[in-house]
Amino acid sequence: MAALALAPDPVPVELDLRHALGHVTAAAIRAHADSPPFDNSAMDGFAVQWADVHTATAAAPVTLALIGESRAGVPFTETLVPGRAIRIMTGAPMPAGADTVVPLEATSGDGAVVTVLEVRSEGAHVRRRGEDARIGDEVIGSGVELSARHLAAAATVGAARVVVFRSPRVGILSTGDELAPLGVTLAPGQIYESNSVLLDGAVRRAGGIPVLLGPVGDRVDDVVAAIRRDDVDLIVTTGGVSVGAYDVIKAALAGLGVNFITVAMQPGKPQGLGSVDGMPLLCLPGNPVSVAVSFELFVLPVIRAMRGLPQPLAWSVTTAGAAWSSPASREQFMPVRWEAGSVVPATGGGAGSHLMARLALADGLARVPADVTEVRVGDSLEFRRFSG
Repeated sequence: MAALALAPDPVPVELDLRHALGHVTAAAIRAHADSPPFDNSAMDGFAVQWADVHTATAAAPVTLALIGESRAGVPFTETLVPGRAIRIMTGAPMPAGADTVVPLEATSGDGAVVTVLEVRSEGAHVRRRGEDARIGDEVIGSGVELSARHLAAAATVGAARVVVFRSPRVGILSTGDELAPLGVTLAPGQIYESNSVLLDGAVRRAGGIPVLLGPVGDRVDDVVAAIRRDDVDLIVTTGGVSVGAYDVIKAALAGLGVNFITVAMQPGKPQGLGSVDGMPLLCLPGNPVSVAVSFELFVLPVIRAMRGLPQPLAWSVTTAGAAWSSPASREQFMPVRWEAGSVVPATGGGAGSHLMARLALADGLARVPADVTEVRVGDSLEFRRFSG
């Protein structure tokens, strides 16, 4: 994919573990401490010596004197000697000299002594130091997108800081004299600006940091000024990439290193890509559904590459639950909703690039090959859920 060639290499940074959620590891995370860091009890009960209790049964119990207790954070610091036991809580350190835990329900007693009625085996109910991980063990590999579970695992082994790839900052520039901000009454000929809202959310869901650069009107100088930024890693524009008299993105950037092409696809036929003074740009059409589709196909892979994630996202195979038409010689990416195990158009049977309100009903995209002009009920199709 040509767009991927624009992606700068991912940049490794070191972060506090609490700030690393959603980042991708640039290096393996290794254990800084054994897990667990000490032998501890897996049950509430009594820490004993196996030699004292191995013969215990309900018919022939063994009684031991209680000399203390060990609880989480407050261990018993003396050495357990034969003929003695200590009360121990789940997670509490095993005292020196003890090798077995007898669960509370397998005992009786009055608080001064404990009577052992049964015992399972030597070493029963003891979690051993390092049985989960040893110092130096790889706990999380490189190239892993960190979830809350990963962070918890890293914290358990003492990894306070981790090396991850920096989240890319993505500039978003919408263009058009017709665009009006939310919260105002539309003047004649105006429409509410929604593309930057879509891209802002999509970039966040993709793991990037959105930076709004507009919108700007249909003026070349304004477009050029807006892209002269050094605080972003990638710029995505919407609108002005076709052949109209007011297609300002094409007019402003065609001579600066951005190539404008037509792609045999629906929606999203006009596209632009290139770089200006080393800044990679992806220039999408202005129609909202085209923006949504183009983001999934072209922008998302670039953001993933900049985050250090593998390519590509997988398409699954499903069946069409309704019939619809597809343009000849163009690959169609139909916004669809998942319905009873198959997919049906979310936009009423057409891929209309202006039908943004209906796009809210879509779960993902169905890919129709360029040599198919009529999709029939039951046809096999590739399907991919929206990323955000």
